[in-house]
Amino acid sequence: MLSVALSLAKREFVRFVRQPQRVIGAVAQPLMFWLFLGAGMGTSFRPAGLAQTSYLEYFYPGVMVMMLLFASVFACITIIEDRDAGFLQGVLVAPVSRMGIVLGKVFGATAIALVQVLLFTAAAPFLGLHLTLFGLVLLLLGFVLTSIGFAGLGFLLAWGMKSTSGFHAIMMVFLMPLWMLSGALFPISGAPGWMNVVMLVNPVFHALEIIRAPFYGDGVALLGQSGYLTSLAVVIAWAGLSLLGSMKRVGKREQGV
Repeated sequence: MLSVALSLAKREFVRFVRQPQRVIGAVAQPLMFWLFLGAGMGTSFRPAGLAQTSYLEYFYPGVMVMMLLFASVFACITIIEDRDAGFLQGVLVAPVSRMGIVLGKVFGATAIALVQVLLFTAAAPFLGLHLTLFGLVLLLLGFVLTSIGFAGLGFLLAWGMKSTSGFHAIMMVFLMPLWMLSGALFPISGAPGWMNVVMLVNPVFHALEIIRAPFYGDGVALLGQSGYLTSLAVVIAWAGLSLLGSMKRVGKREQGV
């Protein structure tokens, strides 16, 4: 199973690297979103308790989550492309574990997302954000768990899709709102009551929390904070359930004509 997963993950990563337009688009879109929105909101962003924080700085972890979302979910579009090309049918009839197929796709998407977000992390010192060694470890853990959660969810949605256009539509009406209601664009303290509740049950909100926290707290001390541990537990559960749902979906026999 592990060899199958690693082979499929390597295939996904090599395919990504060999498509320069996809690399440029995946990196440039969140970067432009961060710069343009950050510059536009810079003078009007004055929430309570964050008066000394620029919008570029506040929005920085949110863009990281956006990069993980785009990279992980768009990597799952290859499921539809592989089905159209006949590759996926060949893998399914081969004597390999279905779990290996899911893990291969998810690991490949996670590797693609990590490369992009780690390059973006290099901008942190220019915003006055610094990480301790253990804080960096916790940040990497947050990246991996968030990417697995998005990739597993993307796999689950893409498996039954017949066209890439349908997948894009689902992403815009389901996945993007998860990101928008994560606190990436505005703090939860400024949200209406009903939206506050929605954000608290949104796993992407908790993913943003564990990614933002290492920039503002000591890594070791974070493990003693109930808020951080709660968010970490939610993200671990989200990643696990996404993988479990994907595995069950792959194991279900499709009904044909």
